[in-house]
Amino acid sequence: MNRVRSAWLLFTVCTLVAACSTVGLTPEDRQALAPTGKLRVALLSDNPVAAARDPRTGEMSGVAVDLTRELANRTRVPYELVVYPTVAQLIDSAAGDAWDIVFIGINPDRAKRIRFTGAYAEVELGYLVPPGSRIASINDVDRSGIRVAVQAKGGADVRLSKELNSAQLVRAETIAGCIELLKSGKADALAAVKTFLYPASDNLPGSHVLDGRVSVTPIGIGVPPHREAAAAVTKRFIEDVKANGFVQQALAKAGLRGVVVAKSE
Repeated sequence: MNRVRSAWLLFTVCTLVAACSTVGLTPEDRQALAPTGKLRVALLSDNPVAAARDPRTGEMSGVAVDLTRELANRTRVPYELVVYPTVAQLIDSAAGDAWDIVFIGINPDRAKRIRFTGAYAEVELGYLVPPGSRIASINDVDRSGIRVAVQAKGGADVRLSKELNSAQLVRAETIAGCIELLKSGKADALAAVKTFLYPASDNLPGSHVLDGRVSVTPIGIGVPPHREAAAAVTKRFIEDVKANGFVQQALAKAGLRGVVVAKSE
């Protein structure tokens, strides 16, 4: 039995156990979380930590989708995925009424516009360098003349804008755009979470992910800032699915590298 099949079977068992052992949410919880009668869930289209789109079918799958189904089942409402192509567009949408919950990396700047309710996973932030790079370690990055590609308003952009003193950030709207900057020689390194970097390295012969990490980014659920009652519901949900093993099995099923279950609060 291969690893993918084993992870899937274990995930299925975990899901059945969770469904049998967890009481559904109350009508008040349902109203707070999905006032329109449908759970609207915001996701990025190119964030494998949360979810990824199948290029053949167009369907989204991944940890966030598994968690969405579990939350929708407990709430006893249908769900709808609201998918955004860029981080900037997703963050800007928080002021409107386009979604009820969001799966995204947590940082202080985003917390000004989104009410985060807890992290379910943690992922390393690091650097990818192209073939023949003179950058041998993370300590070599912050030097004059070094250009670091980042996704505009992404976690790496927010953090490195404050931390880099000599290197220059060059921005693209998507991770694919950042990879093109690296390939074309317009960037000397790409900073992102390692779940982006490892697949990118696999498709760029001679490139490699530098050892070590810049930081750890928590990945969690957020709600619009005025939805206090919804925040309480999702906070309880997050702690429960971490405790009962659901998140661990969802991560294993997705085959993510460098991602672990976040510690309970």
